[in-house]
Amino acid sequence: MSFQKLISKKGRIKKKKKIKTFLLNKCPQRKVACLKVTVMPPKKPNSASRKIAKITFAKSKRNSFCFIPGIKHNLQRFSTILIRGGRTKDLPGFKYKAIRGAFDLEGVANRTKGRSKYGIKKN
Repeated sequence: MSFQKLISKKGRIKKKKKIKTFLLNKCPQRKVACLKVTVMPPKKPNSASRKIAKITFAKSKRNSFCFIPGIKHNLQRFSTILIRGGRTKDLPGFKYKAIRGAFDLEGVANRTKGRSKYGIKKN
């Protein structure tokens, strides 16, 4: 950039930081409704059936997908769940995760380790 451009009013133009979880609207978590609950296979080297949910944001009327972590779940159509940011590596395009133990999504049964991530209280 030339010296004349630098000393002008504008100066250097900073690049805008891209927000990856823009549907959260700068909030740590968001309350959403499930439209569909299904399974999906992961990308190439892995094989399993990942549990996913198609979700809708009530205010913005936008749809997206979220990953349901942990073993088993009790989600149904039109359930209310809490989601957070965080991508799932082997599912392309999944930028949100459901929070276990909040609203209609129960915690993982019989879990003893890493309980805080899966909504389980200590016995």
